[in-house]
Amino acid sequence: MPKILTIEDDELIAHDIVRTLTAGGFSVDLARTGREGMAKVMGGSYDVVTLDRMLPDLDGLTIVATMRGVGMETPVLVMSAMSDVDQRIKGLRAGGDDYLTKPFSPDEMFARVEVLLRRRPRGTKTETVLRKDSLELDLVRRRVTYRERELDLQPTEFRVLEFMMRHAGQVLTRTMIFEAVWGCRFDPGTNLIDVHVGRLRKKVDVPGERPMIRTIRGSGYLFG
Repeated sequence: MPKILTIEDDELIAHDIVRTLTAGGFSVDLARTGREGMAKVMGGSYDVVTLDRMLPDLDGLTIVATMRGVGMETPVLVMSAMSDVDQRIKGLRAGGDDYLTKPFSPDEMFARVEVLLRRRPRGTKTETVLRKDSLELDLVRRRVTYRERELDLQPTEFRVLEFMMRHAGQVLTRTMIFEAVWGCRFDPGTNLIDVHVGRLRKKVDVPGERPMIRTIRGSGYLFG
């Protein structure tokens, strides 16, 4: 069963979208704010994302751009009351796969989701477990184990570790981590990244052994 994430703050529109997609045989998750949507996108595995262009707390195109920035190829249907050509172009250039103007017919919305599902490469499987040596992160059960011992991670620590594991071997700047995990523009004055990475190190690195998370001076962090 295809799994769809709908990010929509308008209660009536959200209800119509969820009802239509559910009736069509899809499993649907709903996020009512941009930040909630960003967290679900980064923490879950979806076949298609439908999102509102204008959200009260986080612009929909920021979500799309962040997804593409971290390598997520999940098809995205952008929905907006802004119908002029420039806005549609912005939506597509940000990484959206299709753009639907409000108000729209539920049948048309459903058909566009079906088209996006057909565009997926055949035979691909969604990765639900990330592994590095003896470290395992289960996206479905939301648990992390190291050498068969379960680690007690806070939700944000889990998302930081997931982002790092998805990009193992790549130098990750603080800006990249912050925008992917917190879903907003990085503030150079904050120490949130250093605090969370410090906590992760205490849980995944073993004293006397080569650390999994290394600091790259002047650049950021390297996992793996």
